[in-house]
Formats: sequence, C-alpha cells, structure tokens
Amino acid sequence: MREDELDQLITKALGTGPEATTFRLRWNRWSPALEQCLAAAYSGSLEETLQRVLELTLAAAARRPEDLRVLDEQRLLNPDWLQRPEMVGYVCYTDRFAGTLAGITDHLDHLRELNVGYLHLMPLLMPREGENDGGYAVADYTRVRPDLGTMDDLENLTRTLRGEHISLVVDLVLNHVAQEHEWADRARAGEQRYLDYFLTFPDRTQPDEYERTLPEVFPDFAPGNFTFDDALQRWVWTTFNSYQWDVNWANPDVFCEYLAIILDLANRGVEVLRLDAIAFIWKQLGTTCQNLPTVHDLTEALRAAARIVAPALAFKAEAIVAPDDLIHYLGTGRHTGQVSDMAYHNTLMVQLWSSLASRDARLAETALRRLPAKPTSTTWGTYVRCHDDIGWAVMDEDAAAVGLNGHAHRHFLSDFYSGEFPGSFARGLVFQANPATGDRRISGSLASLAGLETAVESGDPGAISFAVDRILLLHAAILGWGGVPLLYMGDELGLPNDDGFAADPAHAADNRWVHRPSMPWELVDDIHEKPDQPAGWVFLGIRHLVGVRRRTPQLHASVESTVLPSPDHRVLLVLRQHPLGPVVQMYNFGEDEVWIPAGTVGAHCGAVAEELISGDHYDLTTGQFKLWPLQAAWFVAPPV
Repeated sequence: MREDELDQLITKALGTGPEATTFRLRWNRWSPALEQCLAAAYSGSLEETLQRVLELTLAAAARRPEDLRVLDEQRLLNPDWLQRPEMVGYVCYTDRFAGTLAGITDHLDHLRELNVGYLHLMPLLMPREGENDGGYAVADYTRVRPDLGTMDDLENLTRTLRGEHISLVVDLVLNHVAQEHEWADRARAGEQRYLDYFLTFPDRTQPDEYERTLPEVFPDFAPGNFTFDDALQRWVWTTFNSYQWDVNWANPDVFCEYLAIILDLANRGVEVLRLDAIAFIWKQLGTTCQNLPTVHDLTEALRAAARIVAPALAFKAEAIVAPDDLIHYLGTGRHTGQVSDMAYHNTLMVQLWSSLASRDARLAETALRRLPAKPTSTTWGTYVRCHDDIGWAVMDEDAAAVGLNGHAHRHFLSDFYSGEFPGSFARGLVFQANPATGDRRISGSLASLAGLETAVESGDPGAISFAVDRILLLHAAILGWGGVPLLYMGDELGLPNDDGFAADPAHAADNRWVHRPSMPWELVDDIHEKPDQPAGWVFLGIRHLVGVRRRTPQLHASVESTVLPSPDHRVLLVLRQHPLGPVVQMYNFGEDEVWIPAGTVGAHCGAVAEELISGDHYDLTTGQFKLWPLQAAWFVAPPV
C-alpha cells in the first residue's frame, strides 16, 4: 500500500490529531513483522488479508478508551511490567471465588494481602450449555457466562482492578469453538463461507491418514480426533471433545475473526490473554499437528496487530509441551521475543513434584540445566498447581542421564501421587489413564498431593509440619525462579481435595474438579483470628515469601536462573547472576537436615551471606552449614 493511501485511511478513521500520529508510528513499527508472518500462512491472499487487518486495527484504535490509551503509554515506557519481582499472580474461577464478576470487588482485600498484581479468572466467556470442558467450549466470544455477569460487568471490573494496579487475565480459546457456536450453526445451514471455518471431511479417508500420527488428548472420554456430524453428514476435526470443533487457521477469515475478538477484549480492559490450546492451531498431514512453525508465525502476527492498537495487552501461551518445543512460544530465531510475552514453565512444575516424591533433585538439575535461555524480554509463568491435571512430562534422555528409566519414573510418580506407592504422603486421583502409552495423569489439590490432608486426618503434628513445609518449599521455588508466580486459589489456605465434586452431574465424569473448590471465606476470616492452625501457617508462610520476593530486585525475570551442580542429591541449587549481586537459592527436598559446604555459597557471595527468607546471616569462612529438612534458602551478599 502506498504511503498516501495509508494516510488517507488513517485520517478517515482517526482524524489528524495525536491518535492518528500514534497509529501511524505503530503501524510502521509492527507492520513489517505482521506482513512477514502473514505471508508464511496466507501467501496466496496476503494483500487482501493485510488490508483487512489494517481496517480492523483502525476501527479498534478509534474505539480505544482514553484511560487505556494512557495505560498503553505507561506499558511502552515500562515494558518489563510482567518481569518485575513485585508481580504476583492469582488464578481462580469467578463463581468459586466470588460468585460473580461484580463480587470480585468484595474480596480485593484478600488479593491485596497477597500483593496480587495479576488476576487470572478462569474461562468466563459464554460456553455451551451442559458439558463444556470446564468452560473451554466457547459458544459466544462476545458474551460473558450469564451467571457471572455481562460484558459491562467485565469492563467495570477491569476498571476497578486497574485502580488497584491489578491486571485482568482472560482465557481465549483459539483452537476450537463449541459446536453450538454461530459459525458452526451457519456451516450446518449450508453457508460455504462458514463451512470453510472448520476442517471437515466427507469420509474417513483423510481422517484416518491424520490419525496415524495424532495423539489423543482425552483417551478416556474423547478417543480419536474426528467426530461424525449428522447435520453436516461429514467428519469434523475435534481434537479435544466431540462438541469442540477445531477451526481452520489456514483460512485467513479465521485469523481476522480472532483478531477482532482480541481487539475487542483489549478495548474492554483485559490486559493479558491466555492463548488456550495454541499449540494445536495449525494442521499438517504426517505430523502430530502440534507445535508446528506456522503456529509461531500466526501468534506473532496476532501480537503485532494487537500492539498497533493496544500495546498494554500481553499474550500468555498455554503450551504444555516438551521443553524443546516450549521455548519457541517465547520466540527463537527471527521470532525471538516476538511470539508470546509469557509461557507456562511446565518443566519446573513437573520437576518440583518429581523431586518431592523421590527426595532427589538430580533429575530436576539435569532437566532444568538443559533448557535453552528464554528471550530476556519475556517471562515465565511459574506454578505449583493449576486448574488442570498434572502430566508427567519427564524426558527419557533426562531420566537416563541420572540412571533412571523414563517410563518407570513416570509410572512411579503416578503411583506416588495417587497414593498407591507404599509410604506415599499424597492423596490424588488418576486422570485419563492411557493403556496404550502407560500415561496416567494426576488430579488433586496441592495440599492433598503434598500430604497435608493425610497429616491433618492423622493428627500427627510432625506430619502436619512436614506437609506445610512442602507447600512452602514449592512456593518458594516458583517465587524465586524469576517470572510471574501463579498462586492457584485455595493453595494459599492449604485446601484439601473437594471430594464432593462427584455429586454434581456436570462434574462427576471429570475428576479435575477435585482440585477446583469453592473459596471458604469463613476459613479466611478464621486464619486472621486464629492463625495457629495449618491453614494459617500456609497463608502466613506464602505471604511472607511474597513479601521477601518483592524486596529482592535480583528476582527480575530478565535474569536467567541457572541450575548448578549440587553438593547433595536432595538439594536443588539455583544461581541468579544479577547486576546488583548474585542470589544463590537452595531447596532441600529431603525430610532430613543436609550439611552444605560453605564454599557453595561463598564462591558467589563472599565471606558472609544473608539468607533472605529467615533473615539469618551465615559465616561462610567455616567448613559447612546446615539446611533444615524441606528448607528453602535464598542467599545474597549483605549490602555494603
């Protein structure tokens, strides 16, 4: 497009004032990457697609509220807002936390007490009625689930949260829609335009070819990847469930539809979009149809277009994939730092649980050391527990490097956390056992998996103390790694499994609801009045760790965590080499004290070190010092 034509379109949409100048500057900055990435997917219709993207971004820019324009400028001046150690996340279901979107504001004091700056409300856009994969079968992206409120309530909430310096995070499902979505209805009605939004086949010939290399996500209740639709008389691609139709991202109309949705949510004040099932959106015969290069082109194109209108908006990739695939969602090569702003550190989560069960950090040391460095402008989402099951993503080569059999170790972890292994402290449930692969994932609350439920029932003070220490150890690790630590609702109180989930017919078939409880606000009140109980110990311990993190600039996520060889197999040793000085972190996964050579810390911190969590000072000129059972320790050189 010629420069004068671009100017005419900008002037028509935005006038000749500062908004027009801002748009022109951003278009010039981001459109080259946008065009390059669109060309990778839509080379045959590039000019037409680019023109449509320009029209969509101009229209959205014209509607952008003034207070969000100010936020855009703040974020451009502070691009590291998601990387700062003051940033702490909280993840919850709206109805289970507060009933409605409007009700969230009644509990801001709880979020303030945990210094939350990032609030992820689990799926809240309108799902299909009945079974809906926990809200991830979206029937309408323009409406909120009626029992939670309205789009106006969503906007009001984002405005309130901005006043509290809390960024709202919302799920955007990109791979599929509910079979009741308007696009699917119009496809069934015979509209070819909308039939082309989906991947459908007249017989099983092509589906069977694809199935040769496709894994099954839910083998128990959704085997296979294709479903026959009686109305269409065609086979529909349905990766996750029969009622979730995969959309056809090879069609540029689909790209433009989702871009319009993204820009609308950004203009309503959503500040982070969790890109659900992003790994699955591009299909290619003969592959697993996951993590393909075009996925990263499309994600970068969406991000570039969004930044033209709303640079305050960040992308978080929901890519629970192998370590070698994960780094691409933050960007490598020409995509470096341009794909998503944030991704889940699934490897860290899995290795923490593995170390806890085995009382051995050698596998974690090996797996975490071989991870490539992320782009310095991006951040990890670090977590102990989330709404989903835990899959044991242990690489066979990592296991072999420490003398383990990968398959056997994954089997051990499933046995341990389901409580089947002799002497296990855990109480979890097996989710989606796959006899063909031996894969057995695990559901369960953090407290139940860490042994607190069993310990409280036994009344054993020692067992309770160990369980609380495990919970705090795991949280110290995610708070200390560098990134946005994500606290999952209920974990801060040590909530046990919600065994009543099976009484709800809508949840009975999916045992992940065992770790999706309702918030017991009476318990929150109780721990403030009577903190000397397990829930109070957990809450006060996590609050203390959050406070220490906020006061430690060396935990800024632009700095990489490096796992060092440990002097003891029970201890994970992490170094953060920051310009203000190093932080040496130690995590003892054993229930015994461990003696550490003083030089392990002294080589980085000098003769004396301050341990930030306890506030103690250590003389490192002596031979060795003691780590307590299940102790987390962050050492720094004391300030001059």
